[in-house]
Amino acid sequence: MVTIKTQKEIEILREGGKRLAFILSEVSKKVKAGISTEVLEDFTRQLVKEGGDTPAFLNYTPRGAKRPYPSALCVSVNNEIVHGIPNEDPLILQEGDVVSLDMGLIHGGLITDSAITVGVGKISPKNKKLIEHCKEALGLGIKAAKGGGYIGDIGFTIESFARALGYGICSGLAGHGVGYKVHEDPFVPNEGQRGGGELLRPGMVIALEPMLTLGGDKIVLAKDGYTYKTADGSVAAHFEHTIAITNGDPIVLTK
Repeated sequence: MVTIKTQKEIEILREGGKRLAFILSEVSKKVKAGISTEVLEDFTRQLVKEGGDTPAFLNYTPRGAKRPYPSALCVSVNNEIVHGIPNEDPLILQEGDVVSLDMGLIHGGLITDSAITVGVGKISPKNKKLIEHCKEALGLGIKAAKGGGYIGDIGFTIESFARALGYGICSGLAGHGVGYKVHEDPFVPNEGQRGGGELLRPGMVIALEPMLTLGGDKIVLAKDGYTYKTADGSVAAHFEHTIAITNGDPIVLTK
């Protein structure tokens, strides 16, 4: 069931989103060649604790998962799309890697969700373009999320932009409602038809998250039960904002 947040709750989410944006920004500054993903996880937990908040993903068990998620942060590298676990078999980041940082934060009892993708040192021109275009796709999706419109408007906008540039769109992975829980209705796919899907009503809070690849759409789940990868091994990028629907332009809560 789609939930409608009150103005007071949206203000709490805005403050939580501001804190989350700060944490992701600070963590991204530590993304350098030679650093372990576990260091990024430890630093994230430190920043969350200093802010007096709670990581939303740590020990969260999504539908279908066989165990709770063991980290506060998701770190997905190169062909990993989302939900990479930073503190189990940690990776040492290498020059040229493409790294997605995804995190949820509980502030004032309410949850925001956001992700950014960054390069390690000097990255290839095609990977740089992938990151830039994925971020641009998120911006376009946000502009399409107007009260009185439809979920399909968002997916149509993202899909049209990405396909025209030759990118893959990760099949089955999508955005979602958020706020009271990490995952709520509605499902917010990165593909769709204008005028299709759920009506966008003021007070809805949703996380938009385009995930684009340099290859195809197919994905595979790693043995850890969480990390989704591109089936063809191509590099992926991921950006996400939590937004609140209004009668006009949406409010970006995680900035």
